[in-house]
Amino acid sequence: MSGLRCGRIRYTNDLPIYAPFDLGVLPYPGTLHADVPAALNAMLLAGELDLSPISAFAYARNAAELVLLPDLCIGARDEVVSVVLVSQVPPALLHNAQIFVTPESASGRNLLRVLLERRYGVLPAYVDEENPLDRARRGYAALLIGDAAIDAKLELPAQFVYDLGTLWHDWTGEQTVFAVWAARRQAVRDDPESVRACMHALTDAYTWSRSHMGEIVACAQRAFRRPPGFYDEYYAKLNFTLHSAAQRGLGAYCRELIEIGAIDALPPVVPEAIGVSSR
Repeated sequence: MSGLRCGRIRYTNDLPIYAPFDLGVLPYPGTLHADVPAALNAMLLAGELDLSPISAFAYARNAAELVLLPDLCIGARDEVVSVVLVSQVPPALLHNAQIFVTPESASGRNLLRVLLERRYGVLPAYVDEENPLDRARRGYAALLIGDAAIDAKLELPAQFVYDLGTLWHDWTGEQTVFAVWAARRQAVRDDPESVRACMHALTDAYTWSRSHMGEIVACAQRAFRRPPGFYDEYYAKLNFTLHSAAQRGLGAYCRELIEIGAIDALPPVVPEAIGVSSR
């Protein structure tokens, strides 16, 4: 065992990468801590984790402390399903409106800012809310991510649910990247072999999952029961590979973050080859 302290996202969207460890199909050479993205971001940056998925925004803002790792990301080619704006009026009419936002996702919140400010030219007021799904059900504008976003998409009128992946792709033509895998730079210096071993285990797990999607869907159904066929379609929409198209999408997102003043400089969007490159 490497002993590296590693994070994993506490949503069903991480199961194609982590379920093989849950099922005992493959060993993971480290310890895993499950939490929401914002908590994993904070733990990685505080040195409480050595390696973790991290929101694209948090990576972009703290790239000097981190090494972008190869192969994996969480994003979508267009529709993402699990990052949505719920609003009874179109996004272009949300100037000065209150939008209740989940504290769980930095990437989704800042992508919403980019879309509203840069695509639609509106400046709403963002209000932190522990249960934005409840607000959305009561008719308020809200940003939802993860399984709460899926609940909204299944429950609420379709004309009130705006998929941020679709809005971004329709505007830019690029993919979305909501999370990447990164390690603390100190961890890479101290133990590059263990960092490499953890990433190889994750990519091996994803390779296994791609040929065993029925078992991944069964895991997801045990976690959150959804209509038959939902998870098959959902996972088909997501992209878990940090390939060139995903890197372009990440770069486009980071350039927009600079435009709204959310970050000061462009981070690397090509994984570093410091002892942790792909096999």
